[in-house]
Amino acid sequence: MNQSYFDIKTATSQNDLIIAEHFYQMWLDLGFQEDAIAANWKETTLNYIDNARQNLQYQAFVAEVEGNIVGSVSCQLFDGLYPGIFKAEFRNYGYIWGVYVEKSYRHQGIGKELTSKTIEYLKSIGCTRAVLHASPQGKSLYESLGFAIGNQMHFDL
Repeated sequence: MNQSYFDIKTATSQNDLIIAEHFYQMWLDLGFQEDAIAANWKETTLNYIDNARQNLQYQAFVAEVEGNIVGSVSCQLFDGLYPGIFKAEFRNYGYIWGVYVEKSYRHQGIGKELTSKTIEYLKSIGCTRAVLHASPQGKSLYESLGFAIGNQMHFDL
């Protein structure tokens, strides 16, 4: 399909609830059971978004088809896993999270366009790298946009 049937728009705080719902649904679609997700998931996600908006230059984008939001993505400055001692011009990472498209609209370019918008936004705020954690289902999409396969390692405890 061509992009003309959907619109990508900059999200506003009025879209926060649907973004939170998409984030929740993303985890269910990835195979997590509802009982693995905290009962206060909505409040937690909305508080996270509010904090990121205030402190980390948070921005989200939504995909609309015929006036209905069918996808969303969030991005922000990466808060880091350790102290940020580098000057921003050398290491100012942005983080992309919550890439979600409703099942019936997948594989039509919406996720790719949403992610592309976050890349543009992160560039505009001076980020030197965009980072995300890809699901197995999303890996080929991100690779097609030029994301490198990372070296993150983990050890289950």
